[in-house]
Amino acid sequence: MSQHASTSSDELARQILQVVALIPYGKVASYGQIAKLAGLPKHARLVGYVLKHLDQAAEIPWHRVINSQGKISLSKLDHCGGNIQRLKLLDEGVMVIADKINLKQYQWMND
Repeated sequence: MSQHASTSSDELARQILQVVALIPYGKVASYGQIAKLAGLPKHARLVGYVLKHLDQAAEIPWHRVINSQGKISLSKLDHCGGNIQRLKLLDEGVMVIADKINLKQYQWMND
């Protein structure tokens, strides 16, 4: 039984990461938006959990996922104490002011 549970959670993580991989350079998406696009509406926390436990070497643009208020919610710091997510977004030309991003300007698939 437990093997089945881990297989299904791996499958959910794979669905989430497939969507995160689609976020274009210079754009951001919310945890809830990713959950919805992955076919898991109302599972924004699961998206956060999957990204928090993502292998550091993974080539997934985890830094493009922010909360629904446009704020950075991960606090991974580099060796100089800078917020890695903030620095990666700035490198892509996303303006981050007080750890907040203008969703009207930068949100992926913003209708």
